[in-house]
Amino acid sequence: MVSIDPTMPANSERVFKINELKTEVANHLAMLEKRVELEGLKVAEIEKCKSDIKKMRDEMAARNSRTNCPCKYSFLDENKKLIPRRDVPSYPKYILSQETIEALRKPTFDVWLWEPNEMLSCLEHMYHDLGLVKDFKINPIILKRWLLCIHDNYRNNPFHNFRHCFCVTQMMYSMISLCSLQVKLPQTDILMLMTASVCHDLDHPGYNNTYQINAQTELAVRYNDISPLENHHCAVAFQIFAQPECNIFSNIDQEQFKRIRQGMITLILATDMARHAEILDSFKEILDNFDYSNEEHVTQLKMVLIKCCDISNEVRPMEVAEPWVDCLLEEYFMQSDREKSEGLPVAPFMDRDKVTKPTAQIGFLKFVLIPMFEIITKLFPVVEEVLLQPLWESRDRYEQLKQIDDTMKELQKKKNESLASEGRENTIMDTKIL
Repeated sequence: MVSIDPTMPANSERVFKINELKTEVANHLAMLEKRVELEGLKVAEIEKCKSDIKKMRDEMAARNSRTNCPCKYSFLDENKKLIPRRDVPSYPKYILSQETIEALRKPTFDVWLWEPNEMLSCLEHMYHDLGLVKDFKINPIILKRWLLCIHDNYRNNPFHNFRHCFCVTQMMYSMISLCSLQVKLPQTDILMLMTASVCHDLDHPGYNNTYQINAQTELAVRYNDISPLENHHCAVAFQIFAQPECNIFSNIDQEQFKRIRQGMITLILATDMARHAEILDSFKEILDNFDYSNEEHVTQLKMVLIKCCDISNEVRPMEVAEPWVDCLLEEYFMQSDREKSEGLPVAPFMDRDKVTKPTAQIGFLKFVLIPMFEIITKLFPVVEEVLLQPLWESRDRYEQLKQIDDTMKELQKKKNESLASEGRENTIMDTKIL
């Protein structure tokens, strides 16, 4: 190093060299830290890619394992030409016993006992039993083909799958019976309620609207962040109906089809929980003067009915309801894990590190389910004993479970504190001995 001042002492030269060396070392360390950070990001990115590839492979395997339905439609492959099939659907016909027929009309029906072909046969029976096949001249072969196509367009998600579709539709069927809706509503409304229930979650990807909007997925962009999933379910439903071999509405006139289509869209869009308060508040306003001859009143009622059925699992017996909680939490955790990996916001009720089964259910029962069914009870008093009572019992059971969990946590906390205190005392004693 050359001194810029000839009068500068030699030791000053040494100081400059040391400072220059320090700067060089600091720069080198910073560069190493940056490389380590970049390598860490690469590893994380590789792991994320591996995870995404696995999910894509699983999804492809799930789709390939479905029955080969010509009406299958996916927003990932919307340009694929749909070729209608004209053969008779091949799912095995399940003959319903009288015991099953009677059980099917009740909310206590155990939806876990049935294979897909049995659930398809049950759905087929509902359409015949309600007189929809006769009144709307539905071709029985087209009904079978349509139901099979519906089955094929539900994904193998932990929760939003074909069994959930069956569960919601069976609850609607039981509510139609319980509340004597066929006496109060025209058959067109019964057809809307049943068919919207069947179609309400078609091709659900397993990630909710919040994820779609935050991740700016294709669905969120397509539907401008407005109920992207529910809009997609409607679109898939009517893509299926557009195929003559799957169109159960083929024998009704155009004006009636337009009314049914608009009614179904209204009902499916009502299942977006972001609209829950808005829909319930509107229904409360008309409840005291409810008029079955008022079309707007009936539309509001139908919206609340499909909402009740969509989230009605806790109405069922505990052994039927509880597995659904596990399924829902599994789907929530899949989403929250993905949100964390993508740097997106995570809802606390979906975070595996923050939520428990009791905490998840208590708030949902107290602030969503019970108030909604209490409102329906005002119009249909019979609902209280059959549907509302089980919800009260479920709330009490989960509150007891939470108390047990809290007690166990408190005991564990005291135990840990006691062990820590003993550890400190032993350390002090050892120090004194030394």
